[in-house]
Amino acid sequence: MGSETVLNYKAKLSKNRLAKQETVADIKQRFQNAQSVVLVDYRGVNVAQVTELRKLYRAAGVDYVVLKNKLVQRAVDELGIKGLDGYLTGPSAFAFGVKDPVSPAKVLTDYVAKTKNEHLKAKGGYVDGSAFGPEGIKALSELPPKEVLIARMMGSLNAPITNFVGTLSAILRSVVYALEAVRKQKAGE
Repeated sequence: MGSETVLNYKAKLSKNRLAKQETVADIKQRFQNAQSVVLVDYRGVNVAQVTELRKLYRAAGVDYVVLKNKLVQRAVDELGIKGLDGYLTGPSAFAFGVKDPVSPAKVLTDYVAKTKNEHLKAKGGYVDGSAFGPEGIKALSELPPKEVLIARMMGSLNAPITNFVGTLSAILRSVVYALEAVRKQKAGE
């Protein structure tokens, strides 16, 4: 091998290393910005199905990308994320829920149920510092949307106040009726 060939080889290695470092930095950024991440096994899924799934994810505000497991492993190790090692095998796509932690799981679960696609599977996921398996994805997908949860919570917080106001109102009405009865009695009515 001539010296020029060796230099070209080293230059290619250097470019590869830089490209991988940039990709790892991008993956780290995605994990940091995401409220949840769903790992998807897409073996046996055709291009039309993946395109449809991508469209649904895009509409839900979810980033769906195919990434190399080794680079994802490097990124999560640098971030100190534990528990995803067992899910980073075989072909993996990643759905990053930026706006809503439920969307990645819900879109995937709904799509699989609608199309009856037995090839598309959730491998695992990551939410708020915790990694979990496919059963966690199913449970996450069954949660109601964030707006519904907030409305329920506000209703629960509002109920005691409403009951208190109703009780006070009833007491005041009773006092008014009693005073009216006393007035009528004194007036001789």
